[in-house]
Amino acid sequence: MTSGIHHITLIARKVQANVDFYVGFLGLHLVKRTGGYEDPNQLHLFYGDAAGSPGSLVSFLVWEDGSPGRVGYGQPSEIAFAIPPESIGYWMTRALKFNIQATGPSQEFGEPVLRLKDPDGVIVKLVGTNALAEPAPWAGRDIPETDSIRRLRGATVLTEKPKDTAHFLQNHFGYTETGATESIRRLTSSSGDVIDVRDAGGFWSAAPGTGTIDHIAFRAPDEATVLAVRADLEQEHAGATNAHDRKYFFSLYVREPGGALCELATDGPGFTVDEAPDALGTTLFLPPHLASDPTATLVRLPQFALPGEPRVPQRDLPFIHRFHRPEKANDRTFVLLHGSGGNEIDMLPFGHQLDPHATLLGVRGRSAEEGFPRWFRRFSMTKFDQQDIRSEAEAFAAFVEGARESYGLDPEKTVFIGYSNGANLLAAVLLLHPGIVRNAVMMRAMAALESAPEPDLAGTRVLMLTGKDDPYGKHAPELKTALRASGADFEEVDLDTGHGIGVEDIAVIRPWLAESGI
Repeated sequence: MTSGIHHITLIARKVQANVDFYVGFLGLHLVKRTGGYEDPNQLHLFYGDAAGSPGSLVSFLVWEDGSPGRVGYGQPSEIAFAIPPESIGYWMTRALKFNIQATGPSQEFGEPVLRLKDPDGVIVKLVGTNALAEPAPWAGRDIPETDSIRRLRGATVLTEKPKDTAHFLQNHFGYTETGATESIRRLTSSSGDVIDVRDAGGFWSAAPGTGTIDHIAFRAPDEATVLAVRADLEQEHAGATNAHDRKYFFSLYVREPGGALCELATDGPGFTVDEAPDALGTTLFLPPHLASDPTATLVRLPQFALPGEPRVPQRDLPFIHRFHRPEKANDRTFVLLHGSGGNEIDMLPFGHQLDPHATLLGVRGRSAEEGFPRWFRRFSMTKFDQQDIRSEAEAFAAFVEGARESYGLDPEKTVFIGYSNGANLLAAVLLLHPGIVRNAVMMRAMAALESAPEPDLAGTRVLMLTGKDDPYGKHAPELKTALRASGADFEEVDLDTGHGIGVEDIAVIRPWLAESGI
């Protein structure tokens, strides 16, 4: 049986920082970019050697701005890459040049090891060894081929059951114990890579999230082998999941006795099934179940640039946000505010459908209730924390000023589009901070702000869309009255719909934008 590591999958919080580290600093080859098979909002990147060979691959599920996880038992804790032993000095110097802290070199099982951390805090080891074959070496744009990363050297797994974990990996994935220390059992495959099973008894348990290693995938020569292993696991009542066709490999998942997730993946058909060998990693592919609405999926995925390519700007501002610039952008920008329970990407497909050439800035509310983002705290479905509304409206006004400077937004060509709770926050910003917002579209808004001031909104354009069957619509007239009295260029439209939004809204917003000259 073919044995060894096929790939290792981690979870990243910021795609651009991840690409800069693994391609820019480590010099790996981006060999595939896809949408997520399990999550349509997730980008999945594979890095590896020139051919994307099994054994060279490390992949990342990008949970952009997702919550950090916790490293603990029941999870891998380190990944290791093989480099030529004589290149240790080169990589120490390179780490200094890139301002990346490196510790070592130290000796581990007779090999020199440098320890680094990636942008999410994952420990990445560079191990000097000639113990592995080099199927297709890849030299980064500024890294000599003689010093480049060869392939994966291995990984470390934390477990409370080191004996059971080691036995499971030996029995099902073709590993042999070749060394040990007081706390580590070293297992080696026929491919030459290693899994260090580390006794983590007394440590805390792992928690999924960004900055953690999701799973290790081991190699299988073909689908028949995967199915045979599944049969063995089922006979042992090991809890294997169903097998999956991932297009580039066929695989199944199972948890070893210590709780770490393992995958068994076939060597073929490989990444050249839909890209030429000299074009690997240049096109974004979507899984078949997302192909029916590719535009809505693509606009939700975070954008990034490879080293040397023009970059989408990214700025650290008080609200988590997603900035999306289309390939052929016009001078419009839509700032999109989600409804209760949404997030910064929820409204991006709506904005793109409204105008495919507009730049989009989706923003996430900061008031989390019952695990769901909102824009301000509520006491009931129609009673809200007035101080929180005012505080968050002030913070959002500051965010707008920062975003204009950071992203070069034209106030006259920027349209703020809010839905439900997001529209209520937008109304509060209009009333409390006149002049910050010049163009506003509020869908399914209601009067959330009590004792509202009477601002002068002359020169501000406002479109308010209310659903005739919206159960919250009865709370809208008070807000309409305030906006009519404000001096704004105010237009209101009642639609034959409920609280949801869709094509009916777009049919009104598009001509309003055109007539307003925005």
